[in-house]
Amino acid sequence: MDYRFNAGSIPLLVSMPHVGTDIPDDIAAGMAPAATEKADTDWHLVKLYDFLGALGASTLSARWSRYVIDLNRPPENTNLYPGQDTTGLCPLDTFHREPLYLEGRQPDQAEVQRRLAAYWQPYHAQLRAELDRLLSIHRKVVLWDAHSIASIVPRFFEGKLPDLNFGSADGASCDAAMTEAIAGVARRDERYTVAVNGRFKGGHITRFYGKPEQGVHAIQLEMCQSTYMDETAPFGYRADLAADVQPLLRQLVQAAADWVRK
Repeated sequence: MDYRFNAGSIPLLVSMPHVGTDIPDDIAAGMAPAATEKADTDWHLVKLYDFLGALGASTLSARWSRYVIDLNRPPENTNLYPGQDTTGLCPLDTFHREPLYLEGRQPDQAEVQRRLAAYWQPYHAQLRAELDRLLSIHRKVVLWDAHSIASIVPRFFEGKLPDLNFGSADGASCDAAMTEAIAGVARRDERYTVAVNGRFKGGHITRFYGKPEQGVHAIQLEMCQSTYMDETAPFGYRADLAADVQPLLRQLVQAAADWVRK
């Protein structure tokens, strides 16, 4: 299976497109040593969000590494942040500009199209199907796109990233009241720094599927990995840190579920 999916009962779907770590053998054979570390994975998010089943949320998480194909990039590979550096649909280097492929083994356009069909499309087909199922039951639904990233990545931003970064495509992907309900919970906690539509405004999933006028309210949360794990290899889960942030994370997701059911 190209993803892991669980259907829930409440009007909330949590997508985790960058948690995958598998790389097919034929692709791995052409990759450089930096690819084996898989440093740019959204590590341990499934574990951090392990309360979702108890809430009754639907969950969809990736199997394949973002180094195979990035599920949160548009199929046309357009830059979601014009004028800013970013990695592509089939990344050629890591966040720290280390090459992912051996010389001459980078994917050509035909290979990119093959990966779109084989690895990108199944995830998005399931995402679309589950949104449609939930919409057939509920008047409106929340699509929560869950991400995490190292707190310091000079390639993409200066200094340290805020701990919790919410993105709603500058307000286009969900009702402003929902964003405020969620961000308000985070701000009241005061232990973590918070940004809304700052460096991260939401990727392809948030922007493409978030259509409030059609009942789908999409929001992305990009968390600093320093809030729950070690940011250097082997990227270990820090239960002591997670114990602090996980209850807040549950409150944030609950706030989204409460809002959409009102």
